[in-house]
Amino acid sequence: MLANKFFPEMKGVFGFGCMRLPMKSAKVDAEQFTQMIDAFLDAGFNYFDTAHGYLGGASELAIGECLASRIARDRFLLTNKLTEPYFNSQDDIRPFFERQLGWCKVDYFNFYLMHAQDKNNYPKFKRCKAYETACKLKEEGLIRHFGISFHDKAETLDMILTEHPEIEIVQIQFNYLDYESASVESRKVYEVCEKHGKPVLVMEPVKGGSLVNLPARAAKILNDLDGGSPASYAIRFAASFPQIAMVLSGMSDMAQVRDNVATMKDFKPLSERETQAIRDVCDVFSGMNLIPCTACRYCVEENHCPKGIRIPDVFSALNTHNTLKGWNAKHYYDAVITGDGHGKASECIKCGMCEKVCPQHLEIRKYLQKVAKTFGA
Repeated sequence: MLANKFFPEMKGVFGFGCMRLPMKSAKVDAEQFTQMIDAFLDAGFNYFDTAHGYLGGASELAIGECLASRIARDRFLLTNKLTEPYFNSQDDIRPFFERQLGWCKVDYFNFYLMHAQDKNNYPKFKRCKAYETACKLKEEGLIRHFGISFHDKAETLDMILTEHPEIEIVQIQFNYLDYESASVESRKVYEVCEKHGKPVLVMEPVKGGSLVNLPARAAKILNDLDGGSPASYAIRFAASFPQIAMVLSGMSDMAQVRDNVATMKDFKPLSERETQAIRDVCDVFSGMNLIPCTACRYCVEENHCPKGIRIPDVFSALNTHNTLKGWNAKHYYDAVITGDGHGKASECIKCGMCEKVCPQHLEIRKYLQKVAKTFGA
């Protein structure tokens, strides 16, 4: 397995993202998650990533039940995050942090990140002295490494890293479809990390599944290579850059675990032929006018949509319509809006609450109008 050149305690460059775990109703499927953890650890990997907002708090609880309660603490690394809705003053931070330790059933975090930093929430983190508090927790041994996760333009990241040289690592959205994106700026953000000498954690390497379930023309391009799943090429793309310390995959079933660990156990950077195929896949996507939603679901959690519109799901229906041009997209859309409290796209009141929390900075209200026009509801 490839040694980690930034953090020797990390085994390899592949980590388990715990945002899209297998579910049974509102709870994580503990039996299946336990099997996935064991397969991941048995393959030689050891890095897990969570946050309190993931799965409405269920992710942290599942980490405690399925990982920390069964596995010796020195066999795994755990990253958690401080998220903006869960504190309003500096005095709130330590009690919340201590609750996170309790939920995860650990007595320290290997990495602790200021979550989803952007130009809108960063002033609150500064005002509440969140960075200073995290560094104090590190001095006490409750955090081993301090960093940030980031969702904004490269200019904002440059400002934050200039103001806080104590940051040890930066988590960014990085995948081949967003590499030259004007909204996500994956390449430019990565280059800022290089400029400041910060190791990079990669989130969304398969863009919420968009780079797994490819349009037919794009899938054929990768199928014509020498083997490997669409997910494997996406993850290897992200891991091929020199400043990358870890690539996370939000795995939700055992098949994904098997495919990903097989790809990354003996990781090889993309060849020139494979890199050209990725460029060709990007060209296919660029001509399809798809909504670049990663289904992180921030827009529908914490009552961010007062009309109960299942925004990622209706966007998926529109993307399916534009990709396949089939009847099933309308059928799927009708299923999405059926049920108590599930609003139609046409019922959007344009309050903008969803856009304020969208890590992709999508014009959600505009896209909902497209959905309503396409499906007539």
